[in-house]
Amino acid sequence: MSTALESAPVTWLATPGLTAYGDAVAAMERRVQAILDGRAGECVWLVQHPPLYTAGTGTRAHDLVSAAPFPIHHTGRGGQLTYHGPGQRVAYVMLDLGRRGRDVRRFVHALEGWIIDTLARLGIAGERRPGRVGVWVPRPQRGPGHEDKIAAIGIRLRRWVSFHGISLNVAPDLSHYAGIVPCGIRDPRLGVTSLADLGHEADMAAVDRALRAAFEARFGPTHDASGMTGPLAHAHARR
Repeated sequence: MSTALESAPVTWLATPGLTAYGDAVAAMERRVQAILDGRAGECVWLVQHPPLYTAGTGTRAHDLVSAAPFPIHHTGRGGQLTYHGPGQRVAYVMLDLGRRGRDVRRFVHALEGWIIDTLARLGIAGERRPGRVGVWVPRPQRGPGHEDKIAAIGIRLRRWVSFHGISLNVAPDLSHYAGIVPCGIRDPRLGVTSLADLGHEADMAAVDRALRAAFEARFGPTHDASGMTGPLAHAHARR
């Protein structure tokens, strides 16, 4: 995905506080339908959630390794079981791939590139791995082959409009991953990390600025959602 594929600017919205997961899914559903109906344009929506797990279409029963301390939400996105919570930036990406190119693999690759570009702006080298969707950071100090996942991707398409999106660990409580097999990956050399875990003190505002700049470089211009009255305006933020 490149700026050659851009059309109208993408609406950019960041909701403060913690957004209930059910509210977020309902708001995305409304927005996607509005895009399909021609009543709204594309949108990227930044949120944080209270602690919870989401189970994608590839989740297996043994991905939950202990009694769940947080709610589990079953969702139609791709991927396996993962964690969302405070200190993690979730970006819900509602783009019209019917106009941007009907290529799911290319779209996922572009999302990974967006995260890698964002991390580079923050001084971190993120990398792709064949067969493992998401973005990884090598941890050679722990031994050969050790690396940690810093960002996850899980999308769903409805008539070529995307929803769900990416999650980037800024400073979440990483112990909350302990009760699951994150993204179904059981190799003991592979873990999870965050900007804070890597010793970077970037706050959420700095991360959001880097996300937006990297998104615009790859997907095209954005505009602020101030005064927005469309479907996402009905999602309730909770502090």
